[in-house]
Order: sequence, then C-alpha cells, then structure tokens
Amino acid sequence: MLINLINKKQIIKDYSDNKYDTGSTRIQIILLSYRIMKLQKHFILNKKDKHSKRGLLKLISKRRKLLNYLKIKNYLKYNVILKELQLRH
Repeated sequence: MLINLINKKQIIKDYSDNKYDTGSTRIQIILLSYRIMKLQKHFILNKKDKHSKRGLLKLISKRRKLLNYLKIKNYLKYNVILKELQLRH
C-alpha cells in the first residue's frame, strides 16, 4: 500500500524545488494525501477491512496536525495546498 519509490520521487520533483526535500511540511502533507487516496480505493473493494481503517484514521489525523501547523506558520502556503489537494478545513 505504500507509495513506491519511483512515484515518491516524481511527487517530490513535481511539488518541490529540491529533489531531496522529503521533510518539509508541504511534501509530507502531499505524500500522506496520496497514501490516504490509495487506502480509500482499497476500501471500495474491501469494505470489512477494519484493521486498515484504523491505519487510515491515523494517517488522516497526522495530515490534519501537519495542516494545522502549516496554517499557523505560513497561511498562504496552507491555502495553496488546500486548493492543490482539494481539501477542506
């Protein structure tokens, strides 16, 4: 279920200036969002998978915390990332 290395590198290349930038808040939020989308597709086929649902809730919680941090530190980047990922807060 994890994002494979090639996709991860491509995502970082698309959304960052530095190809080694994996720790910035923005990139972490984007990578978490892709993992969340993959899990949501998984639940369409596997409706009774309760253990993975707990993992999904943990990922959503982590993304929410990162979004709150970004909102406090840089409100403009926060608004941009919400529009890019089509999230609501």
